[in-house]
Amino acid sequence: MQAVKKGAKITLIAWIVAVVALSLFLPSSGDYKVNSDEGSVHKDKPSEVAQQLNDQEFPTKDGLTALLVFHQDGKISEKNRNKIADFSKWLASGSKPTYVESALPFHKFPEQIQDKMFSKDQSTLLFNVTLQKGADSDQIHDTLQKLTDKTETLHANGMEMKITGPAGISSDTISMFKNADFILMAATVVLIFILLILIYRSPILAITPLIIAGIVYAVVDRLIGLGGKLDWFTVDSSAVSIMMVLLFAVITDYSLFIFSRYREELRLHASKYTSMQTGMHHVSEVIFFSGGTIVLAMLALFATIFKPYNHFAPVFSIAVVVIAIAGLTLIPSIFALMGRKAFWPFIPKVNPKNKPQHKFWGSIGHFVKKHPAVLALVMVVVLGFGVANLFTMNYSFNMLKSFPEDTPSREGFELLEDNYPAGKLAPVTVQLQSNQAIHGDTDFFEKIQKLEKQFSIDKNVSEVSPEITQSMIDGKDKLPADFMSDSKHAVKFQITLNSNPYEQKALDTLQQFRDKAQSYLSESDLQAETYSLHFSGQTAEQLDVHDMNKRDTIILFSLVIVLITIVLAFQTRSFLLPILMVSTILLSFAATIGFCWFIFEHLLGYDAISYRLPVYTFVFMVALGVDYNIMLVSRIKEYAKRMPWKEAVASGVTHTGGVISSAGIILAATFTVLMTQPLQELFLFGFTMGIGILFDTFLIRGVFLPSILILTHKKRPDEWHSQDVNE
Repeated sequence: MQAVKKGAKITLIAWIVAVVALSLFLPSSGDYKVNSDEGSVHKDKPSEVAQQLNDQEFPTKDGLTALLVFHQDGKISEKNRNKIADFSKWLASGSKPTYVESALPFHKFPEQIQDKMFSKDQSTLLFNVTLQKGADSDQIHDTLQKLTDKTETLHANGMEMKITGPAGISSDTISMFKNADFILMAATVVLIFILLILIYRSPILAITPLIIAGIVYAVVDRLIGLGGKLDWFTVDSSAVSIMMVLLFAVITDYSLFIFSRYREELRLHASKYTSMQTGMHHVSEVIFFSGGTIVLAMLALFATIFKPYNHFAPVFSIAVVVIAIAGLTLIPSIFALMGRKAFWPFIPKVNPKNKPQHKFWGSIGHFVKKHPAVLALVMVVVLGFGVANLFTMNYSFNMLKSFPEDTPSREGFELLEDNYPAGKLAPVTVQLQSNQAIHGDTDFFEKIQKLEKQFSIDKNVSEVSPEITQSMIDGKDKLPADFMSDSKHAVKFQITLNSNPYEQKALDTLQQFRDKAQSYLSESDLQAETYSLHFSGQTAEQLDVHDMNKRDTIILFSLVIVLITIVLAFQTRSFLLPILMVSTILLSFAATIGFCWFIFEHLLGYDAISYRLPVYTFVFMVALGVDYNIMLVSRIKEYAKRMPWKEAVASGVTHTGGVISSAGIILAATFTVLMTQPLQELFLFGFTMGIGILFDTFLIRGVFLPSILILTHKKRPDEWHSQDVNE
């Protein structure tokens, strides 16, 4: 076994050299992390086209907008009103923060105009501040902090100031996730170590997978950093955070798969290298096909067009490929070199007759063998209850609802909701584009007046501004300076909706606007061959997100299911088995989402969940859930060569139950670490993944799939692999 010993040493040295070299010459992924916006990778969605036209026709130096919300219980006092005016003067002076481009000139308006800016009860004032275009996230955060510091004295007078809007959301995101990756990694490492100690009671077995994961992470981190540096792909910050959790979890799983089989072989062979070679002969197939299914699931994300989904693809694809390579090379090399000492204080000795006891899973395997139909029926009923809850689910497209309740941008938004028309936070911008120069005569403005009226009569519209009046048409009153573009090819106005601009009612209203665009033009005597209507703003963007999410969900689910089924067909050399394996996992996924929605709605009090949750859960749960089925099926294939079918299934459950349940508990617990993150979306994702993995580990892999295998193959055990069975 000198060749195996030499190969193990060379492999370990190669990995160490790779880590050192990459760390010295390549950047970290953290140097290029960004938050992906909710746009299309092709930038061709209606809201994106509208925004591009808006930037072209109405160029501006303005960047993100910060909405400052001043609020006091009761009417804002005259003293506080004067302080707001002083704040406005400061923003107009040369001492204002560097990255402030413009601000509401509150101090310049006469009192009667100021009065109209307050809410109806005079308790709240919406104050706009626009930042410079191109300011990065850190500059935005620092600028808003200066604004907050400047208004600190207002709190002593009973008034508060909260910053919301796009700039406020960006700033709060930075605050929430400052040091988040370090905390996430530390929590993950500590949790895995504690669980491994509790399960295996061996300090070496507990620390070794974490050391291996650290080595693998160092390689993955630098490869992703290289991709970011060369601009090959976008390094999404959320993807990097979740990838880190996935990496530690899967490396730990693969370590469990390997050293569990290694321990069995050490009881049969004196040589530690022979034991590892024999063990890897059986486990390598599991890791190869397991890694293959995860890689294909991550590659399928490239088929999506929604940026937050698409940008997960490169980060996770790189990570999973490196993880799979480590599972086939680094992990077995380290355990082979450590040998029996790795299991201290419970060192396995050569004794073929002393077989390990599997009392719990042995009982489960025996029960499955005796009552497969009853267990399958019980599982269908239990899982069916979860599936039934799917039809009552509600989805939210309001990202602010995912922020903690005490986040300034969320508090500011809710103050606006309570005191202004809900759509005030994010009005819809309507742009009338012409392929000919607009003359701007009386006839044209009368048509614009008719067009605005088409929108204003809608029951979900609060106001249209600027409202084209007869005085404007007659030339007595001036139109706003930015109403018509300098090129004379576009005019724009804004629509404020009555409903929350992020909720379904607003999305439905905007969809109606898009659907009726041609009729609006026709009824306003604007020729469709000359004019076109375009809608931009937060509501328009969220409507496109809704459509992209629907499209990507269908494409992604279909692609992942087909690809994984094909991989499993190669692994099992069967037509029916892959369908059964994938079907049980899909049932588990649907039941998990349904059960979790029941908990979220009835126990945690949520009225909706993020629209992204089902997609992320599907990709990770299906890809990772296949691992345990592959391991079970591989072991059953091994036993089916020498024993009857039912016995092979029962033995497969018995001998894989311990390692798979341990791996499942650790994987589930690792994902629940995401529940420590400040975003509700990550909290719910971590919770859902934890429940889903436990379902897969104990119900699907332990009971449901074995029962189905017995029921569907009792007359045709040769469907596994006829050559194997005949042997």
